[in-house]
Amino acid sequence: MEALIISKCDKVLKELYKFSDSIITLGNPILDNRLEEFEKQIGLTLPFDFKFILTKHNYIALNGDEVFGIGKEYGNMSIENVYIFEHEEVGNPMFKELVPFSSDGYGNHYCLDLSELKNKECPVVFWQHDCSYSDRKDIEICNKNFVEWIKEVMIEWTLEDTNYDGSEK
Repeated sequence: MEALIISKCDKVLKELYKFSDSIITLGNPILDNRLEEFEKQIGLTLPFDFKFILTKHNYIALNGDEVFGIGKEYGNMSIENVYIFEHEEVGNPMFKELVPFSSDGYGNHYCLDLSELKNKECPVVFWQHDCSYSDRKDIEICNKNFVEWIKEVMIEWTLEDTNYDGSEK
């Protein structure tokens, strides 16, 4: 199973590498145990594809969409600080098993739904900050896993209007 996930991760990373540096920012690799420390902090296990990609690039931004990095260098926009804020400091807190990793810029977040972690993958859901969810099942599932989210939201949506070199279509 891990070999198949690694293959999918490598394929999506190869696609990201086609974009010009003018529209993509890829963070440095993670060389320490910060992902494991975050898992201990929240008491949950992150999906393999998410950890694999963040280990290669701890932060990804493409044409306005971003995947938060993890670590103090990202300040209030680090995964761990956004997690704490969205679970403890807002009027409508997220369910514990949701890990926000990307914002839409309007207070809503794409999140890993760790309550559905199966075979080392989990779905990506879209948390709307102004909705009162009575049940986790009411939250919109966007993609079946993190790699599929990158393919659709970051790559496909960018390529609708922009070429790999950053020029408009």
